[in-house]
Amino acid sequence: MNWKLSNHDLADHDLVSATKDAVACEFGNGLALLNLKSNIYYSLNGVGAFIWELIQEPRSIADIRGAVLARYTVDPERCQADIDALLKGLADNGLARLHHEALV
Repeated sequence: MNWKLSNHDLADHDLVSATKDAVACEFGNGLALLNLKSNIYYSLNGVGAFIWELIQEPRSIADIRGAVLARYTVDPERCQADIDALLKGLADNGLARLHHEALV
């Protein structure tokens, strides 16, 4: 089931993936994204570009956080807040989707 990220809290086990509605190209130290449905450009810094690459395949929130913490020196709480904000922003603009996974 796909849910809009901005309407839900993110759980560690939830999966996030990029939609196919965007094309990306390197731009400086980050990425420029073009939403193919709205024709609006977005930019991501280096960390955002790293996360964008991670979510080309469904990834759990925990895996994304772990990859960012392994690559960058950042406080874990700040890391989680920034990841949540980025993923919700991508979702709000039709660039990412949450695949809610129920724990069994």
